[in-house]
Amino acid sequence: MTWTMPDYPLLFWGTAVIAVLLLGISKAGFAAGIGALTTPLVALTIGVADAVAILLPLLIIVDIQAFFYYRRDFDRRSIKLLLPGALVGILAGGLFFSALLGKENLLRIGLGILALLFVAFQVAKGLILGKMARRYPGAFEGLAMGALSGFISTTAHAGGPPVAIFLLPQQLPKHIYVGTTAVFFAITNALKLIPYGMLGLLKPSNVTTIALLAPLCYVGVRLGVYLNRRVSEVWFTRVVYTFLFLAGIQLLWTGIAGK
Repeated sequence: MTWTMPDYPLLFWGTAVIAVLLLGISKAGFAAGIGALTTPLVALTIGVADAVAILLPLLIIVDIQAFFYYRRDFDRRSIKLLLPGALVGILAGGLFFSALLGKENLLRIGLGILALLFVAFQVAKGLILGKMARRYPGAFEGLAMGALSGFISTTAHAGGPPVAIFLLPQQLPKHIYVGTTAVFFAITNALKLIPYGMLGLLKPSNVTTIALLAPLCYVGVRLGVYLNRRVSEVWFTRVVYTFLFLAGIQLLWTGIAGK
């Protein structure tokens, strides 16, 4: 069998390189959450379904590095409460894609809305969660937030906010918080291969594209470690979320206009 490379526009490669580097930087614990820009960024140049399908194997490569590093530093109670819901959310996300495959404008509108909601959450997160007293959310909250995260992660690779809502009130040590999210998304992203495969999103024609981008996963992680020591996380995050906001607006516009 011979692998062929899809005829993606040149601009795709620029957005894909930036997206994969952001994945690695985020998984290194620097400016956590910036990985939410990856799918909207790539979806500006190719179809939404192709964007999520190309990014998933790259996410898993980065997850393997993060899982190996944090495999002993995570909150087991939180993982046990979140994962059952994540399974439900992944199933719902797969059904969502099944219903909208081929309806690119609707997919762009949905992704644009999710991008803007993510930015809104990041702006309000400090105000909302900062006033909460320390507490340990129960099983129902774990199921609900896990399901919401699984759905958003399946449709946009941006399932961080629901997990943050569940974890932040517990005031876990930073390395445990980062480790818990790393383990949760390593398992969640691996499970997403099932609906993606059943829906035919994992195309053999994308293997060469993924192979060319894969080395950047390691570069992104190393860059994240470097930035952790030398760059203001606050300003870096603000720049990324500004681009995420603009990408969300652009996706909404093109989806509504049918372009």
